[in-house]
Amino acid sequence: MRKLIYDNPLACEKDVEGFVLEGQAKIAFEDGRMQLISTADPELGQAANYVYWCPETFPADVEITWEFQPLNDVGLCIFFFAAMGRNGEDIFDERLAKRNGPYDLYHHGDINAFHISYYRRRYPEERVFRTCNLRKSYGFHLTAIAGDPIPEAASATRAYQMKVVKKANVVDFFIDDLHVLHYEDDGETFGGLLQGGKVGFRQMSPMVGAYARLKVYEI
Repeated sequence: MRKLIYDNPLACEKDVEGFVLEGQAKIAFEDGRMQLISTADPELGQAANYVYWCPETFPADVEITWEFQPLNDVGLCIFFFAAMGRNGEDIFDERLAKRNGPYDLYHHGDINAFHISYYRRRYPEERVFRTCNLRKSYGFHLTAIAGDPIPEAASATRAYQMKVVKKANVVDFFIDDLHVLHYEDDGETFGGLLQGGKVGFRQMSPMVGAYARLKVYEI
């Protein structure tokens, strides 16, 4: 049984009041969808990337869905979930080190989280062999990898339904109800089991993506 606890259409500026941007990006809205647009020069490397956090804190056992459509083909998209300070703090606690986009601040910084990269097109090798990667932090632990069914942007003429299910020690990821990957955490190999926390969208410059209908269910 599941219970809807958060429902955000991501359709206008009012919908993202309280969201927190770490790094440089333009947040725009078109056709009732949020667009995340990289504004920094890709030549800056990790300094050009960013994370856009939802301010809500969610419980440990959740089903999270959102709609995603790539609007260009060069970049990378990641979804963070179960993000919390390494000692149980809120990720915005002032005692934690400041974050401003570079990836190492998120996998070897002051937070724990799962992060799934589901549209990896930044480098040539990612474009010719497309995968979805689930990692667990603290650390840069690759816990599951699977093929990415989303086509190049020119052929992605509609939004795709993304779904993460995290229950107890299990994480599953779906795209348009296709079961993409599965991970069972033993709570030891890559650190203890992650509990509740925040969710956020990460993009690597010069990616442009459209997002809508972020929903979280307690399960």
